[in-house]
Amino acid sequence: MNIYGVVFNDKGKVYYFNAHDLKLHKNVYVIVETEKGQQYGKIIEKIPENKVNKMDNYKDIIRVATKEDYNKYLENLKDAQKALTKAKELAKNLGLDMYFLSANFTFDKKQLLFNFTAEERVDFRELTKKLAAIYHTRIELHQIGARDKASSVGGIGQCGRELCCSSFLKTLESVSMNMAKNQNLALTPSKINGACGRLLCCLAYEDANYLESQKGLPSVGDIITTNNVRGKVISVDILNRKIRLDCGNEIQEMDLKNESHK
Repeated sequence: MNIYGVVFNDKGKVYYFNAHDLKLHKNVYVIVETEKGQQYGKIIEKIPENKVNKMDNYKDIIRVATKEDYNKYLENLKDAQKALTKAKELAKNLGLDMYFLSANFTFDKKQLLFNFTAEERVDFRELTKKLAAIYHTRIELHQIGARDKASSVGGIGQCGRELCCSSFLKTLESVSMNMAKNQNLALTPSKINGACGRLLCCLAYEDANYLESQKGLPSVGDIITTNNVRGKVISVDILNRKIRLDCGNEIQEMDLKNESHK
């Protein structure tokens, strides 16, 4: 099997396709077959043969994209933007409380997909009928959550960098409050929530490092003796493996990188 990772936009999820006898390279544009129809995408990686799951049913890379394919792709983008404007107009006329984020045609225009957000569930059946009558293709309206919206819209996080979800994260993993606890973060919304109002994505992909780093470290509240000093642990710096001890008459900072405690 000859498997490549393909994205349909720079911030999108990676999908995997079988190129069969085609020998391709990174950043080459291709036409692929998906469950929704043909798509225009870019190769971002080649999967080593020993990491390919031969039980998966991979769809095909049909061909390397041509100049004509590229021009058709650009035309589809323009048509999708017009469809987005039309959908907003129709939804407003129907009194539907929904906020449209994007519209995308498949390369072969067999499907037109809209992403939107809404506070509650929306009955968009009448809207779907009107859109299908205009564009004569299959219409799909997908209500997405706050994290997907942030990924689509983009922005700057509290760290001062571009949002992880809109820059390098291709898959949004589930994030739990336990991850914040593992990292000794203050459990206040302003500290642990991102621009989307949900728990920070970085809590998930940093969690494994914190769990590994905290092995052998005491917890806040423990009474320990280290380097001949006994006291109560009042704070723990996990990544630097440092703690602060309340020794009764003074506070001491201890480095546990090369120390044992009991």
